[in-house]
Amino acid sequence: MNTAQLRRLLGKVAAVIGEMNEAQRRMAILRAAPDRYLLYPNEGPRTYQEFLARTSGPLLHEPAASRRGPQDSSR
Repeated sequence: MNTAQLRRLLGKVAAVIGEMNEAQRRMAILRAAPDRYLLYPNEGPRTYQEFLARTSGPLLHEPAASRRGPQDSSR
């Protein structure tokens, strides 16, 4: 195994570990979300206070357009 192959292999391993870290972080956020512990999570909030309580945790943001893959724009 030469140096180039070893670097490529280590890059792939690092990418897999990074992806696993991101998945673990997202799961921790989703598990702690207040919506998970509601009796009827598909219903909208009934009061403004309930709305604020539901959105009090960290929000998951979409990636920037430059980081997203190509999308079909023929809606």
